[in-house]
Amino acid sequence: MSDADTLPRDPLTAQPLPLGATAMIGLGVSMVTGLLPFSAAFSAFSSEIPWLIALAFFLARGFIKTGLGNRIAYYIVSLFGKSTLGLTYSLVFSEALLAPAIPSLAARAGGIFLPLTKALCVACGSEPEKGTEKKMGAYVMTTVFQTSTVTSGMFITAMAANPLSVNLAAATIGETITWGQWALAASVPGLICLIVVPLILYVLYPPEVKDSPEAPLKAKEELAKLGPMTGDEKIMAGALSVTVALWIFGSKFGIGSVASALVGLSTLLITGVITWKECLAEGPAWDTLTWFAALIAMAGYLNKYGLIPWFSSTVVKVVSAAGLAWQPAFLVVVLLYFYSHYMFASGAAHIGAMYTAFLSVLVACGAPPLMSALVLGIFSNIMGCTTHYGIGSAPPFFGAGYVPLATWWKIGFGLSVFYIATFLGVGSVWWKVIGIY
Repeated sequence: MSDADTLPRDPLTAQPLPLGATAMIGLGVSMVTGLLPFSAAFSAFSSEIPWLIALAFFLARGFIKTGLGNRIAYYIVSLFGKSTLGLTYSLVFSEALLAPAIPSLAARAGGIFLPLTKALCVACGSEPEKGTEKKMGAYVMTTVFQTSTVTSGMFITAMAANPLSVNLAAATIGETITWGQWALAASVPGLICLIVVPLILYVLYPPEVKDSPEAPLKAKEELAKLGPMTGDEKIMAGALSVTVALWIFGSKFGIGSVASALVGLSTLLITGVITWKECLAEGPAWDTLTWFAALIAMAGYLNKYGLIPWFSSTVVKVVSAAGLAWQPAFLVVVLLYFYSHYMFASGAAHIGAMYTAFLSVLVACGAPPLMSALVLGIFSNIMGCTTHYGIGSAPPFFGAGYVPLATWWKIGFGLSVFYIATFLGVGSVWWKVIGIY
């Protein structure tokens, strides 16, 4: 042991505790103080989303280990690799095309596009472990995550909790939002966000490597070296194809997202493509499972213990007492709904706790009912952009280690302002044109 190992830690230079450790401390305090019994503190470990995220990490391990990730990455580079921006747009719009078909954002972004994006970054020499995350990975990871929150808000079928918004809206305003209405309303402001966000981040959080005219030629050379697909690559491709197919069509047969992911993982384990020992060694998966499940449990009990109902009723009283016209009242209520998501680790929990109350306030203030219902439904997805735990795609992308926590939150808040301005600015004009109000 060196002398340095025996010295006390300097509190000014000591690193903060990992999120998993912090989550365990939070649960411990909750249990010791009697706020939560064991069954409540660990209740979210039976929730689908944390396990789906962990399984996505295991699938990503097979994606990279077999070399299939590199093969796909080199192929993409050969087509769009002249610039980092071109690569990023290809990932963003590929994810957008799959969004209406895969109702689980965690499965779509974390299970499909995280491993692809990570493999692409690694193939281009950008890895957190080597200190080269800013070469391109930090920019690409941030952009793909941010736009995933937009695509999940563009279609009813792009996020599992969106149908809940539709059901609550029908019960509140007596009108059922159709798939076409939602998609049409979100199309113009959503597409603007998908086009502009990569450009904003390209300026504010730029990659170190921007132009690489030699990349397509190099990628073609690497593809030639790889040769034909190996047996493990074919198994990985088959397992991923089956998993994605089940994510798209499995609900019709009663097969959920986690069961679908387990089918893919089981295939990889049985065939030896990956081993259970490798899964156990996948530290980020277990760490993310721990802290995300802990946050879901603690956030859920904010509603049970009355904090969320108190907050909602307070908003109702304040807005009603202010006697505002519906336009300023609409802005105030929407902003409160959006930014209160800092208290939630689940879009579904936020919708269940606050959607009906806030929609009722908007309608009572004279805001157009259908427009109000759509805005709250769309924002129930986009508000996940703010934190590393607020929506299903956040934990796996943050867990990849490319972006520091403080930077993640700063970018999330900054882009949230842009999203709100785009949807309430351009969106309101578009909704008037198509007759939403």
